[in-house]
Amino acid sequence: MSEQKYAFPTEVLSLPSKGLLYPKDHPLSSGQIDVKYMTAKEEDILTSSNLIEKGLVIDRLLESVIADDKVKLDDLFVGDKNALMVGTRVLGYGKEYIAEIKDPDTSLTVEHAFDLTKLSHKKIDTKVFKAGENVFKFTLPNSKRKIEFKLLTHKDERDVENELKAIEKLSKVTGVDKTLTTRLKKQIISVDGETDVMKINNFVDNEFLALDTREYRKYVESITPDVEFKLDYTSQIGEPHTVDVPMGVRFFWPDSEL
Repeated sequence: MSEQKYAFPTEVLSLPSKGLLYPKDHPLSSGQIDVKYMTAKEEDILTSSNLIEKGLVIDRLLESVIADDKVKLDDLFVGDKNALMVGTRVLGYGKEYIAEIKDPDTSLTVEHAFDLTKLSHKKIDTKVFKAGENVFKFTLPNSKRKIEFKLLTHKDERDVENELKAIEKLSKVTGVDKTLTTRLKKQIISVDGETDVMKINNFVDNEFLALDTREYRKYVESITPDVEFKLDYTSQIGEPHTVDVPMGVRFFWPDSEL
């Protein structure tokens, strides 16, 4: 339990970003976040059919367990939000998480009990980070264009979702999913020093070569702090594997039927 500075019990969770992406005067620049233990109040949130229907239940839960009023969920980078989610689940319902997976050797669907405390943070090269800054550079290997970009916060991801909802009808008509280009436009800060939003959008739509897009996305993924949602698993015939941990209904509703 963390040093008592709140009127309720808390724990300190480590962040995958190590706090490097936050301004130096931000509470999360320490690389840690204070989290409240779940109570009946949080269970009320989890059982709210209205929040579940609107897709807001997890966000409301995480907002409720952040102990420091100065820390807002919108501020968290996506990987740090994932760490908060895992930590909240462990504090609320324990480390065991039963989920269905496909056995790699038999292809059978089986239930497996994962130990969430064994999830680790993704290894990242901290040399590419400047403390308190969220600006990164990448030269596209084919066109040689120079890109500056940022890693997305929870608010950025919500903005992307809202933009996609706004063009959902058009996407249904055209059959084209705009998720990739919408996220790229939210990430990219400048192209060859040009920061004009319209010019960046035009670059993404008309000039960003597919070969370059692939390499850019691989680079962004490689430096993005996050939880590594992979754990060891012994198959039905006794062979060791590393498998993805699926985020199923039992993650926050452990008594639910699969």
